[in-house]
Amino acid sequence: MNCQYIKRVVFLIDVLIIGGGPCGLAAAIACEEKGFSTIIIEKENIVHSIHRYPTHQTFFSTSERLEIGGVPFIVEERKPHRNQALVYYRSVAKRKGLSIRAFEKVLNIDREVNGTFTVYTTKEELKANYVIVATGYYDSPNMMGIPGEDHSRVMHYFKEAHPYFDHHVVVIGGKNSAVDAVLELEKAGAHVTMLYRGADYSPSVKSWILPELVSLVRNEKVKLVFNATINEITDTHVVYETEKEQHQERADFVFAMTGYHPDHTFIRGLGVLVDEATGKPHYHQETMETNIPGLFVAGVIAAGNNANEIFIENGREHGSLIANAIANR
Repeated sequence: MNCQYIKRVVFLIDVLIIGGGPCGLAAAIACEEKGFSTIIIEKENIVHSIHRYPTHQTFFSTSERLEIGGVPFIVEERKPHRNQALVYYRSVAKRKGLSIRAFEKVLNIDREVNGTFTVYTTKEELKANYVIVATGYYDSPNMMGIPGEDHSRVMHYFKEAHPYFDHHVVVIGGKNSAVDAVLELEKAGAHVTMLYRGADYSPSVKSWILPELVSLVRNEKVKLVFNATINEITDTHVVYETEKEQHQERADFVFAMTGYHPDHTFIRGLGVLVDEATGKPHYHQETMETNIPGLFVAGVIAAGNNANEIFIENGREHGSLIANAIANR
């Protein structure tokens, strides 16, 4: 007997949220508190972007500024670590009884004539009165557009330092993610060179880690090159120039910590207007509703190209704006 996959249509969800990060979770909680039914669709598992942080990552924010849903985030330290945040957000999702569809991806959305939405996922079709797009930016690294950048030895995410013991590692970048990687790599016994296009240490580097980097550079435990323009990554070296003079740095592995950006391909496909200069989707500040009626954005995707404009601290408030807007209709 031939077995065919039969799509299961769920009808009718009040609010469907795409993205299970802190801002997506906060939006679901805010809508649930207004009495709306919600479902979160997440292509990995909840707060996947935080899971991708380095194992020993410390947050810039204090724990209370990461709280969602009125659930206290209590830790002994002033600033929580990655694993503490993972535990916290899992516990919030469980305590609030959120309906989360993990490891399921939204493929497309149709807005029907009656104003509702049909959402097509990798598993089924769902119907919703409203849709919130709360996808982040951590899946889309900023590429340098140079030869060799796609080599398997070149990575845009740093997790742990141990595999790179006694290897020559080049870290490209000079902000927090790059500095965190440099410190961990040096501690694990890697031979680290840091190449940064800036003329001096970035003012955005966390105040409690900058002195350690400065000390390592001063004591020649880490080589730091400012004003470095990367030209090419070969099988054995990173080719760069400073003041029009070309150099090569040995590299067994390369971490290109060049930042990340939101991918607007999906929302553009839904008809959401995106400002070409800023990369910001068109939405109302008071409601977070886009130019597509009933379609909202929440979290860092609303920031456009400047991913540093919206963090968990302020993106978590978007859910309340959306829930209030829907409740007032």
